[in-house]
Amino acid sequence: MTQGIEEYQNSMASIELEKNPGFAYQKHDSTLNKTIAFRKVQLGEDLRRIHQWMNQPHVIPFWNLGLDLDKMQSHLERAIADTHQTLYIGYFDGVPMSYWESYWTKDDIIAKCYQPHPEDQGIHLLIGEPDYLGKGYALPLLKAMTAFQLQHLATQKIVTEPDIRNQKMIHVFERCGFEFQREITLPDKQAALMFCSRDRFMEKWES
Repeated sequence: MTQGIEEYQNSMASIELEKNPGFAYQKHDSTLNKTIAFRKVQLGEDLRRIHQWMNQPHVIPFWNLGLDLDKMQSHLERAIADTHQTLYIGYFDGVPMSYWESYWTKDDIIAKCYQPHPEDQGIHLLIGEPDYLGKGYALPLLKAMTAFQLQHLATQKIVTEPDIRNQKMIHVFERCGFEFQREITLPDKQAALMFCSRDRFMEKWES
């Protein structure tokens, strides 16, 4: 049974956030009986973890960040300092296993590909730990991040642009409520431009 968006968001906000002050967002997914959480990336804690994830065979073709450790540190330092985005580590039942970038589209390269509203947000993600692949976890994780972004009440649209070759991820976005717009050319890839409106997300996940 699916949950309404208000129930979905409220349940996350109410689960022991005071016991986990480092988490920016947390919820218990009743369909999996698992807890999903996100916290901001910290360079000292996360450099080696993200470096390992970016060098996984399933990640390299879509992120092109299979760098050595020093170059990864420089990349992350720039990314963390970039005020148009916030980087997160995603947790699944207390285990760090995914990497996320939440960004304001008006200040991103994607703004050249459509007419952004100032409050539109975008998502980049990867599941870094191979043990979590192919188990149906991507959709509940994506639902949680989308609900997290929609806590910013002025945001009416979430945008994503997965690599056009990544059909598995495109399918997950579609299941979450994102709709394919068109294929676009970005500096590092051919991508599928996809939108999810607040109204569509609410309608799709209402009980």
